[in-house]
Amino acid sequence: MKLRIGSRAVALLSAALFSTASLAADIEHQTDYSISLAGLPLARASFHTALEKNRYTISGTLHSAGLVDIFSRTSGQTRVSGVIGRDHLRANEYSMSYRSGKKGRAINVTYANGNVVHASMTPKRTPLPKNWVPVTSRDMRNVLDPLSGLIIPGKARVCPNTLPIFDGESRLDIKLSAKGTRPFKTKGFDGEAIVCGIRFVPRAGYKKGREDVEYLKRLQTMEIWFAKSDAVDVYAPVYVRIPTKLGPVTVSATRFGG
Repeated sequence: MKLRIGSRAVALLSAALFSTASLAADIEHQTDYSISLAGLPLARASFHTALEKNRYTISGTLHSAGLVDIFSRTSGQTRVSGVIGRDHLRANEYSMSYRSGKKGRAINVTYANGNVVHASMTPKRTPLPKNWVPVTSRDMRNVLDPLSGLIIPGKARVCPNTLPIFDGESRLDIKLSAKGTRPFKTKGFDGEAIVCGIRFVPRAGYKKGREDVEYLKRLQTMEIWFAKSDAVDVYAPVYVRIPTKLGPVTVSATRFGG
C-alpha cells in the first residue's frame, strides 16, 4: 500500500480530529498536535479558536516534520467560522490550502443551515477518471465541515454518532461507536478521555476501487479519543490511531488548552 494512504484520506480524518483551539474574544484555547507513522514524526499541527457568544472561528496550520520534510516539504492552512448549535458546530465558511513540494490546492466552501451553497477547488481535478463517484446536490445537504465537524458540544452525545462530512470535494460519513474511557495526560489536560471506534464510509467525490479508500473502508480498528474542554464546553479529539500496512498513523495532542 502506498504511503499516500496517509495523505488525503488520513489527512482528512486528521484535520477534522485536531481542532480545539483558542477562543479569542470571550475565551482563549490553544491546541497543538504531533502526527507520526510507526513512531516516526510526520507533521506538527496547531489550532487556535476564537469564541464570541455562540459564534466560533478556528484557524490552523500544519507543517511536515522528520524525513517527510526532507523529501517533500508540506504545509497547510485552514480556517472555519460558524455557529455553535445544540448537537454540532455548524460552519458558515470553510477554507483549506496546502502545498506539498511543487503541488498545491485551495478549497473554499460556504454553508447555510448545514447545506452547501458554494464549493470551489483550485486547481480543479480534470479530467475526472471513469471510476469517479460524483457528488450530487443531495450529498451536500445537512453536512458538516471537516475541521469543526468533530468538535462536539458538551451536552451532546459523543459516541455513538454519525458525522456527515463534506470537505469541498468528497462526501463521507465518520461513524463513531462507544469503546469506554481511557486516562489521557498532556500539557493543559489530565483526566479521562472518551474512546470511540471509527468507521470510514465514503459516499461521493472519490475514485471507486482506489486502494487507500478501500483499505480505510475495511478498517475496524481505528480509534479516536475525545477530551472535555471545560473552558469551551466542548469535546474535542486528543488522540487518533489509524493502522496502516506501514505501521500506525497516530495523532496526539501535545497541548490541550492552557
